[in-house]
Amino acid sequence: MSILITGGNGALGTELKKTFPDALTPSHQELDITNKKNVKEYITKGDFDLIIHAAALTHIRPCEENKTLAWSTNVEGTKNLVDAVLDKKKNTKFIYISTACVFDGHIGMYKESSIPYPENFYALTKLIGEFEVNRLPEYLIIRTNFVGKKKWPYPRAFVDRFGTYLFAQDVSRGIMDVYKENLSGCVHIVGDKKISMFELAKLTTPEIQPMTIKDYTGPRLTMDMSLDTERWKKYHISE
Repeated sequence: MSILITGGNGALGTELKKTFPDALTPSHQELDITNKKNVKEYITKGDFDLIIHAAALTHIRPCEENKTLAWSTNVEGTKNLVDAVLDKKKNTKFIYISTACVFDGHIGMYKESSIPYPENFYALTKLIGEFEVNRLPEYLIIRTNFVGKKKWPYPRAFVDRFGTYLFAQDVSRGIMDVYKENLSGCVHIVGDKKISMFELAKLTTPEIQPMTIKDYTGPRLTMDMSLDTERWKKYHISE
């Protein structure tokens, strides 16, 4: 079986390489998803049975400040992969990693059937990426909310932003689970407990300091990123 993982150097991609050890995880030089010709040639040559598309520009501020780059990576990059699959091997299973941020974050605990409404440009690009993936006959959109299990990269964390967070290793395990079950459509891979970003940060960084949205200046943020699921089980965050 031939498997391709995009975004292999990211937090989730690093864990996916452990979960799918035989997968190809090309560098940006080998596979530039924003280059349509490069993508078509790579997909044709690889003849993949499964593609897990985890490559994306994910930080909110850079997406807001460089919308052209965010669009070319998150929207055009996804479109290039989808087009290549439709052209060459329509029965390839395509797993697209989306985000809880496709929802506005005003109420939380969003299900697969909830209506998306992005708060910022990053979330908008990921939602449009979902629409691109919907053109495929064999696809699975996974919405989730995770961080790498490492020291928190900032001195403070929000006490008033929430999610059903998981670590990347938990999400990677969940992806393998739903893949084995041959699920399709849209599935939320979620934690079994709603916690604040501050509580999440304390799991790896006990000295983390609290902050609130009043301490923040920048693009609009999704305040409640918690997800529920009506299609799958929930996971306990690894400690």
